[in-house]
Amino acid sequence: MLNLGVVGCGNISSIYFTNLKGMFKNRVNVYACADLVEEKVQAAAKEFNIPHIMTFEEMLECDEIDVILNITEPVNHYWINKAAILAGKHVYCEKPLSIEFSLGKELVQLAEEKGVYLGGAPDTFMGVGIQTCRKYIDEGLIGTPLSGVAIMISRGPDCWHPNPGFFFEKGAGPLFDMGPYYVTTLVNIFGEAESVCAIGRGIGEERTFTSKAQYGTKHINEVETHISGTIKFKSGAVATILMSFDVQNHSPLPEVEIYGTTGSIKIPDPNCFDGEIKYMIAKNDGCQPMPAEGKYRGNSRGVGLAQMLNAIETGKPYAANCYQTLHVLEIMDALLKSCREGRFIEITTSYNRAELLDVDLPVGEF
Repeated sequence: MLNLGVVGCGNISSIYFTNLKGMFKNRVNVYACADLVEEKVQAAAKEFNIPHIMTFEEMLECDEIDVILNITEPVNHYWINKAAILAGKHVYCEKPLSIEFSLGKELVQLAEEKGVYLGGAPDTFMGVGIQTCRKYIDEGLIGTPLSGVAIMISRGPDCWHPNPGFFFEKGAGPLFDMGPYYVTTLVNIFGEAESVCAIGRGIGEERTFTSKAQYGTKHINEVETHISGTIKFKSGAVATILMSFDVQNHSPLPEVEIYGTTGSIKIPDPNCFDGEIKYMIAKNDGCQPMPAEGKYRGNSRGVGLAQMLNAIETGKPYAANCYQTLHVLEIMDALLKSCREGRFIEITTSYNRAELLDVDLPVGEF
């Protein structure tokens, strides 16, 4: 069994620790944790019975640790991932892989050179919601998929988050914060992207936070807070993506909906592992619910890491791999570039969709 060192004990760490010590306990041993905030790392070690508290530097020097789980803030992803790879550790990183495509590309090349595995979130596409929808689409339920929409619009995290500043800094904004879920869903449906174009607004504007802890705080946006874009795929399909932290309220909208030659299918929230699936067939006025097939429901974060750990030991492929995360990163980076340069941007990375999960295997087996 492989030993895991977890870097970052913030909000999202709890579900990772819960699942790694629960549904995936036969796949990995959570050996150590690290965080710059002493109270956080002490609390995590106590709550989840983690035997070792270390600094990140100590993890790199520890021969007992095989894999690093990087769940720090996005601005730290690149240098932590790089240091771990250089130390010969396998790495699984929260989204995004890096805050710049060029740096993400460097990480993938470095992992290949060092012969280590590099994977990353999101892994929600491995849940029953998206897996089931992809299966139905691949089987021809809605004919040939032609187009789709991916929509995430809200007031922004500054209305509730106790420390929301980083959401409006480089490496975040609605596109880099929430976009990985939506773009990952789209490439899992349509396959490899070819080019993108986009228009955005909000960069350089002053924002006034309204969360209780930061009420009235002024902040200058370093990134676009509203982006409308188009992604063209090599299959010929075209998807519209809308990401915003500027919308105060709105009528019901689909998170992701795919349109084919004979019908349409509504995909559940891509930030979740399950949810309601509906399809609409030509000459049928109503929406029909579809049963979800699979095993990863609720909040199963960590399934992508668990499958990567299995791949390290068996040589089998793993779905949440660095080629997917890099392709998604390039698409998002290109959308921002298109916003700022006013032109179409070609996508340079290649991408092959992973196989659907085997629904007959027990949880944690791949």
